[in-house]
Amino acid sequence: MREIPGRRRRFLSRRTNGRPELISAALTFATAWQWPVLPGVGLRTGGGALCACPDPECTVPGAHPFDPALLAATTDERMVRWWWTNRPEAPIVLATGGRAPCAVSLPAAAGARALAALARGDVRLGPVVATPDRWFVLVAPYSLERLGELLYAKDHVPGSLRFHGEGGYLPLPPSVTGQGQVRWERAPLPGSAAPWVPDVEAVVDAVVEALTRTGVSAPEL
Repeated sequence: MREIPGRRRRFLSRRTNGRPELISAALTFATAWQWPVLPGVGLRTGGGALCACPDPECTVPGAHPFDPALLAATTDERMVRWWWTNRPEAPIVLATGGRAPCAVSLPAAAGARALAALARGDVRLGPVVATPDRWFVLVAPYSLERLGELLYAKDHVPGSLRFHGEGGYLPLPPSVTGQGQVRWERAPLPGSAAPWVPDVEAVVDAVVEALTRTGVSAPEL
């Protein structure tokens, strides 16, 4: 592995006692499930929920890539192990799209009620990632063209829905970001195989219907 010069070497070499569960989870995502991951920028030391990036108004504190950039996401065991050995408290960021899952996210309060409605309707879902602010329903990879056609066919799509596809990212458990603890609302089934995820059409259809039918208020967030 070539040496990383200057600022990058100093940034990536912050060693602490850390959280061993983070490197274990990162290795599972990358090697067992083949999900490309990389370390998030994390939070400022002693700065509470302030992002460690230079932007004082960062909207996703700690939960986004910075150095390395998103394109560095990998499934390589040696690289993942090196990253979290040197930055043991860094959040785990999934690069969505390609061969990796994508996601549909919505505000947490609306997500809880929507998932309850989907469960009553026997809609099969895969893993769901939750932060205190938003829930992320993992779906199979999709193209922007496919998503555009799907949304165009809808009479109404709540503006609070967000779509994390090719070129996107989201934090994975058990990371801690400026929004708080990242956890599984619906955990993957145990085992070495990559978790099953549904098609985006099924999730968008069901979520939009559930939000409309139950009268859930899903504000722009």
